[in-house]
Amino acid sequence: MINRRALFGAALGSLAVASLAACGGGAGGPDGRLRVAFPTGGAKESLDPHTSSLFVDQARAKALFDTLVGYADDMSVVPRLAESWESDATGTRWSIRLREARFHDGRPVTADDVLHSYRRIADPATSSPARKQFLDVDFAASRARSASELELVLHTPNFEFPSAWGAPAAEIVPAGTSDFTAPIGSGPFRFGSFQPGRPAVFTRFDGYWDGAAELPELEFVPINDESARVAALLSGQVHYIHDISANSAQLVQGDGRARLLAAPHGTMQAVALKVDRAPFDDPRLVRAALSGVDRRALVDVALSGHGRLGNDLFGKGLRHYPPDLPQRERDADRARSLVREAGAEGLAVELLTSTVDPCFESASALIAQQLTEIGLRVSPRVGPPETYFSDIRTSGVAALTRTAPLPLPTFLSERIRSGAGTGNYTGYRSPAFDSLFRRAMSAVDEVERSRLLGDAQRLARDESGLLVWGFSDWNVAVSASVSGVRAAPPNSLDWARFERASLG
Repeated sequence: MINRRALFGAALGSLAVASLAACGGGAGGPDGRLRVAFPTGGAKESLDPHTSSLFVDQARAKALFDTLVGYADDMSVVPRLAESWESDATGTRWSIRLREARFHDGRPVTADDVLHSYRRIADPATSSPARKQFLDVDFAASRARSASELELVLHTPNFEFPSAWGAPAAEIVPAGTSDFTAPIGSGPFRFGSFQPGRPAVFTRFDGYWDGAAELPELEFVPINDESARVAALLSGQVHYIHDISANSAQLVQGDGRARLLAAPHGTMQAVALKVDRAPFDDPRLVRAALSGVDRRALVDVALSGHGRLGNDLFGKGLRHYPPDLPQRERDADRARSLVREAGAEGLAVELLTSTVDPCFESASALIAQQLTEIGLRVSPRVGPPETYFSDIRTSGVAALTRTAPLPLPTFLSERIRSGAGTGNYTGYRSPAFDSLFRRAMSAVDEVERSRLLGDAQRLARDESGLLVWGFSDWNVAVSASVSGVRAAPPNSLDWARFERASLG
């Protein structure tokens, strides 16, 4: 029997290839343009870096703009526009010295640009996913000491504050900027052309502080269907494809026209159970779900074995992850008992999923089966990839979700702390967690800070409604003719970074 999904994907792949070919300039073409294919957000897209949420938004922002710091693969902080920084003894005053860098129009990057950018991010009208990182800044007291030096003042101590400066959607824009139809940044590429849902073309910025890009042009090609992205790569129409499944990774590995770039365990895979509404406002049903899911089976099936077990916490292996946590195993009998105790036998639960992640649909089918076995009636519902992550913030009671690596304090601030806003998919609010987190951020001693963060994470592991079942490898692929692009976890400095790419 022919698989209808595979047939549909192949048709979309042929359509994408034909469309690109009609535009001229294949992967081996003479135009010196690097073509990179990403799933996109459709008509709602913009080049405003402070509102970016999808990976394609962040990759375009990385090409056009820069941040004060970046993240190494282990999510430690490395300097970018900030040359150096230090805090006072209280952790409330941070002095930052900027390196010499220029915007695309020739203006220098100054302290006023940083202050404007962070004020704009913190403004609720901007709806920035990075807003939580800057809510504690006292902008009335913060100031530019000179063109290249500034002081950021916080209302409360935070000895992990520099990690906020590299968060997605924390890019620096020129002071006064509010229009991003033809944005000016300080990144390695400058704006060429863009329409929502259409290709975006950027050109090399020869004045980039870290050295001009190897290639004169970079084009972002929108291809939402995974099989269509693979077809476009193997047919020579694009040079780079983003976010492919383990099955597609195996296909690419067996083809001499392309190379797989896999970052091990690059993405948290989870189910967000909304603990602020029925039925998961009943802690017994949260515990039932945590006990009822078989994480080993999910890694084996949904990730084809290319990943590792989750343990209901983000950031496995990162700095401040609590050590020596026992692995949570499936206990179907306990889960059934909790469902009966909650009076929820036969309760219908809709599990939201999407094609936005290559493993979501297979994972949702298996999770639905496992939770149905403990007494719930779980049925997956597929949502549109273009708006999926914004839809699940407010819709439904349970949803598949994923998160790329981030510094653990950043994740906890954006996704777990009370009032985290759009990043908190489960609606978790806990004064006890908030208190532990505040104490951790104000701890001068890093060992004590890590201990408090570990206590906070253990609490959230049991209560927050975030069921982390695995960590998937992060797979992208490039044409065999491409060099200068390496495997790197998303959100890291080298992820989706194209200024060092060249075509052989």
